Amino acid sequence: MAEIVNLNHFRKARQKADKDTQAARNRVRHGRRKDDRQRQDGEAERRRQDLDGRQLGDDGPGGDEPA
Repeated sequence: MAEIVNLNHFRKARQKADKDTQAARNRVRHGRRKDDRQRQDGEAERRRQDLDGRQLGDDGPGGDEPA
């Protein structure tokens, strides 16, 4: 005699497995770890500050011309 199974149980388990695999794909595709994000943001901030520090100052209209 055959074993009686609940098909809803298998359907829901398959849907959960599909969602888990899709979530794993999305994490690989879009996700970055928190420490990677912080390190990259810190590097970008340091580069921006370095670039700002190398800018020539604007002394107003005709600042470099003798009076």
